[in-house]
Amino acid sequence: MELVILGAGPSGLAAAWRAALRGMRVTVLERSDHVGGLSAGFEVAGIRVDHGSHRLHPATPSHLLADLRELLGDDLQVRPRNGRLRVGDRFVGFPLRPGELARRLPLRMLAGIARDTVVPRRGDDSFAGLLRSGLGPTLYRALYEPYAVKLWGLPGEEIDGDQARKRVTADSPWKIARRVLRGSPNGQGKIFYYPRRGFGQIVEAMADAAVAAGADIRLGTACESLVPGPSGVAVRTAEGRLDAGHVFSTIPMPALAGLVTPGPAAEVVRAARRLEFRAMVLVYAVHEGGRWSPYDAHYLPGPETPVTRISEPANYRVSAADPAGRTVLCFEIPCQVGDPVWTASSYEDLVTDCLSAAGLPPLRLAAVEVRRLPHVYPVYRTGYAGQLAGLDAWAGQVPHVTTFGRLGLFAHDNTHHAMAMAYDAVDALTERGWDAAAWTAARARFAAHVVED
Repeated sequence: MELVILGAGPSGLAAAWRAALRGMRVTVLERSDHVGGLSAGFEVAGIRVDHGSHRLHPATPSHLLADLRELLGDDLQVRPRNGRLRVGDRFVGFPLRPGELARRLPLRMLAGIARDTVVPRRGDDSFAGLLRSGLGPTLYRALYEPYAVKLWGLPGEEIDGDQARKRVTADSPWKIARRVLRGSPNGQGKIFYYPRRGFGQIVEAMADAAVAAGADIRLGTACESLVPGPSGVAVRTAEGRLDAGHVFSTIPMPALAGLVTPGPAAEVVRAARRLEFRAMVLVYAVHEGGRWSPYDAHYLPGPETPVTRISEPANYRVSAADPAGRTVLCFEIPCQVGDPVWTASSYEDLVTDCLSAAGLPPLRLAAVEVRRLPHVYPVYRTGYAGQLAGLDAWAGQVPHVTTFGRLGLFAHDNTHHAMAMAYDAVDALTERGWDAAAWTAARARFAAHVVED
């Protein structure tokens, strides 16, 4: 079978690798000049960095982890988590530690959290309603109320409860206490996996393995149209036509709607246009003078700065290739395409103001590099589910085309979720044709995915 895959992110590459190993003729179309999508890596000042903070979570299923170990060998390192979370006007270690919490958090906040655990509350099915009733008003005000506005551009009352269900695993004081006192299963909250040459090494290794198995990855090649027929799909690019028995799409679902001929009904198109993605500006600040801090990441949920996280990629790994005399920090700034953050011509003052507002050490700033990403987080504005349902139902009926992945399903996920979707999609593509029942079961499993922090 000829399989065409749209997009060379983690889900597209995992599908290409697995399908090529099964003997399928695989062509991957990627409009950019590199593989990996948001999981790609690149160099800044001679240091490998990521598009924001990425790591492989220890919740990764054993069979997927075994495959990645086969590709990466000893380069896939087990690393301790060593972050800090700003709560109010001070930092606490992240993952949370009970002794430190008792010492560091203000007494008024501790008293409020204790009171919230014994006073039952009920809220509506919004992000704010669910977390206020689950975590209590004290923790919600301190952490998630400002975080929602920064990350998704909306107050929590205007965000669907699905956003909380997908992004907040510890959604009550009791769950937080259980994590703090016992840790996650098998110590999962205290470690992560990370490649020696940056997170992008994962997608680069999958791409190399897919090519070695026979896949054709075409960079700088965008799909211009898809025309499904009785036995397959005509895929058109600027270079010509490909005849595919099946197409896997990992591009944004609204973009897919604009490629298929005939397209969806007008009401579905209108609904698709109302689905929103949050953009992000990544500011990479080169710091001279060695490591800036001993921490892998600083989380900044408060309103004092638009930055949500500062990561130091060199602290995520042990690598002799990292220079001793400098480091790079990545400042993550959620925004909207076209807004003042997105269009700013300089970010040095924003970086300096962020560090000052958060009480963090200044930088010996040598250089700044900026990346702008238009589709980072799906925004679950109240009412999104109805808009998505029609589009998803249409996509599910397009002959010989299957959409999956974070962008393809308008879903939050981790890298291991993207890989699992890809594996299930390839498994549903049998010699007898598409196994719709197997794929329906797989989609039900995807619906239960919760993003691991």
